[in-house]
Amino acid sequence: MADEAQAPPAEGAPPAEGEAPPPAEGAAEGAVEGGEPAPPAEPAEPIKHSYTLFYFNVKALAEPLRYLFAYGNQEYEDVRVTRDEWPALKPTMPMGQMPVLEVDGKRVHQSISMARFLAKTVGLCGATPWEDLQIDIVVDTINDFRLKIAVVSYEPEDEIKEKKLVTLNAEVIPFYLEKLEQTVKDNDGHLALGKLTWADVYFAGITDYMNYMVKRDLLEPYPALRGVVDAINALEPIKAWIEKRPVTEV
Repeated sequence: MADEAQAPPAEGAPPAEGEAPPPAEGAAEGAVEGGEPAPPAEPAEPIKHSYTLFYFNVKALAEPLRYLFAYGNQEYEDVRVTRDEWPALKPTMPMGQMPVLEVDGKRVHQSISMARFLAKTVGLCGATPWEDLQIDIVVDTINDFRLKIAVVSYEPEDEIKEKKLVTLNAEVIPFYLEKLEQTVKDNDGHLALGKLTWADVYFAGITDYMNYMVKRDLLEPYPALRGVVDAINALEPIKAWIEKRPVTEV
């Protein structure tokens, strides 16, 4: 049977039928006929992927992804879909929503998952599963905060919206921002691990959208959080992206 142990061949025994004889003693490994060493193998070319990002002509949920592309100097096609184009394009998207990232012709959705994927490609994830967990906790908390703002911002009934705004401004916003402000203070000016991670980049990329929804600068009373955003926006590749990106309200 294949799993049964077999006795090793006796020392000096001839090779079994079909088995190559061992190299002569003192023969250089990798040598070719004539005794010359074999040339070193050519280094493999790095795999280059093609990326296309589909979203509307706004920052909003796609801007953290664009920040990550910029940080890693990754080439990609930034497709900005118009409202007129969207009805025809919508059925071709995985869940009929955007943003959508196309990688080598394959389309995927879920903006946080896409951001995490890009963070891995540009080296902004943790070194261990535990470190990745610390980053994910912060990013998911920021996203929870964004969703609580969005529920109020997009409320269609004015009377209901006014009531929700009271709770949002008096309770929800201070609660989240005070927690995040302390997180930055505890992490040497970052949102996780005491160093630059994709949590910092995600927060800087989504802040304009949250400010747009609440119609004010959320970070004015929170200098540590403001420092995170300013530091990310000052990174040369991201600064260059901000200078050249299309000007949009949101």
